[in-house]
Amino acid sequence: MDGRRDEGKTGIRIRQAWRTALPVGVAAAAALFVGGSIDVVHRHQREANKKHDAEAAAASTTPPGPRFVVGVTRPGTALTVRDARSGAAVGLPVAAPQGRRFQRVAGDGDTYVVASYGDRKVTFQRLKLADDGRPDSLTDLPKATISGVSAAWSDLAVASDGDRIAYVTYRGARARVDVVSARTGARKTWTTGYSARVSSLSWAGGTLAFVWNPVRRVNGKLTELRHEVRMLDTGGASGDLKASKAVAKLPKGTVSAVVSRDGKTVVAGVVRRSLGSVQAYSTATGAPAKTLWKQALKAPITGLDSGAKGKLLISAADGRVYAEDAGTLSGKDLADAAW
Repeated sequence: MDGRRDEGKTGIRIRQAWRTALPVGVAAAAALFVGGSIDVVHRHQREANKKHDAEAAAASTTPPGPRFVVGVTRPGTALTVRDARSGAAVGLPVAAPQGRRFQRVAGDGDTYVVASYGDRKVTFQRLKLADDGRPDSLTDLPKATISGVSAAWSDLAVASDGDRIAYVTYRGARARVDVVSARTGARKTWTTGYSARVSSLSWAGGTLAFVWNPVRRVNGKLTELRHEVRMLDTGGASGDLKASKAVAKLPKGTVSAVVSRDGKTVVAGVVRRSLGSVQAYSTATGAPAKTLWKQALKAPITGLDSGAKGKLLISAADGRVYAEDAGTLSGKDLADAAW
């Protein structure tokens, strides 16, 4: 009898112990689960933070584009400076020299070189900006002078050393390319016996790249026949432009292309089915490499400028200027732009 009471008491104590232990066990398991979940969340957060930090570090190593865009206003009476991100005017316009008109502008790394024309002579000035982008000074480069006709098709490029200036003048529909030293005035000249437009000048070391567009008259109008990028070693003697080498054929209607600083790639502005893009081509094979930029665009791309830091400034016939990794600016009043 007493043994049964003891057994009953023991069973009661065991059941009570299980009732007590079960919630505690569940709580402990839940705590372990929650703790593990929090640890997983924290681990994912740490990994996400590391990824974000790595992406931020990678982004910080990409050099930003230039801060300002310098434009030649139509019809060449002044230069204007605009913020590359907001498009706002910076400082007052700079008037062209008396009796002359600004034609083209190009950056040379720290300043800008501007071509002006008058009395069948092309002269060059150097524009310097203050730190805040306001025009600081415009000085003549008296030794860099070219005789010839500067037309709407004329073009300008300045080598990264800031000394060698390339410019295209015309005699009728025949182009002439001059490379002149701003420091010494030494000049070399290349001509052609063909009617052709020579445009989109750019430098890769001592090599000058350009787009070659032969033309002919059809019903009294000049019509471009083909478009190809050619490269000319300016270390050689003056002579015929046929000394240049064709490196890439461009799609029909593409007139703007520039060479990379290392000379290995040509980038060209292409518009197809209302989509504008900048397409890279290999100068070794002429084959398309990759697309660098895309933008809904119904008008042709009329100009490319690689800028001092390799970022693209894209001018289009819709009156807008697209600054890579910066902003879109109004360019309806501009005949040329550089950054």
